[in-house]
Amino acid sequence: MRSSNPVFSRRGFSRDNGYAGFNAQQPQAGGPAVGTNPYAQGTGNPYATNPYAPADTQLGAGGPQAPARTGVMTIDDVVARTAMTLGTVVLTAVLSWVLLPVDEANIGKSYGIAIGAALVAMVLSLIQAFKRKPVPALILSYAAFEGVFLGVISSAVSTYISPGVVVQAVLGTMCVFAGVLFAYKMRWIRVTRRFYGFVMAAAMGFLLLMAVNLLFAVFGGGDGLGFRSGGLGILFGVIGIILGACFLALDFKQVEDGITYGAPREESWLAAFGLTLTLVWIYLEMLRLLSILQGND
Repeated sequence: MRSSNPVFSRRGFSRDNGYAGFNAQQPQAGGPAVGTNPYAQGTGNPYATNPYAPADTQLGAGGPQAPARTGVMTIDDVVARTAMTLGTVVLTAVLSWVLLPVDEANIGKSYGIAIGAALVAMVLSLIQAFKRKPVPALILSYAAFEGVFLGVISSAVSTYISPGVVVQAVLGTMCVFAGVLFAYKMRWIRVTRRFYGFVMAAAMGFLLLMAVNLLFAVFGGGDGLGFRSGGLGILFGVIGIILGACFLALDFKQVEDGITYGAPREESWLAAFGLTLTLVWIYLEMLRLLSILQGND
């Protein structure tokens, strides 16, 4: 299942970039042959081949057999790489908060550095998204520059809106992550083709509206069409967070498929990168929503 996450939608854990692992379940002993996706049978899925099955699968007693593979991705790999990537974001965010104050004397300099860091982070993320393999140096560099941007923005919001809003946004992001993970593990959220299509359509519509609002704000001044303030701002903030939660579900499915089908260990960096992008999205939407609510008090 391809994720709506920009990184996963580019490559994913499937060489054919298709819906490998649609409606996946745990493999059963004595199940279908190695090299065949046992979870796609009977679902009408055209991508029924495990893209990570060894090419030298040989026929033996009881069906095709494959040599044991090493260096495959595990959940521990994903957790470790994600912790490293998010840790880099948090560390640089804290440092930028301390070293780049947004007081009257330094606000212009701090904002300039934050905007520059955001642009560099965007370029690095695009470079990684179009590479065939994950590059840890690129991913950690993206995390560092993203952290600088988040640190300055968070400091500004905390200084000029509410001192406690950043802590609330962090806790809110953690709650969304934990809630979606729990719901996904309990199978309350089922990632299907219909779910994927709905999320993609909603995301494209959301981003289009935000782009139009930004253009009106740049050329017309003020808050554009008002999608980021007042009642509309609250509504679109909630929608943004819900979309982020949906991205998380798609990302969890992507990671699950990668582990199930024996993706190379290096792919855990791609999983960490994608999850970091999604969590940054949720945090920014949460911060924006809380800022509007605090500002209306």
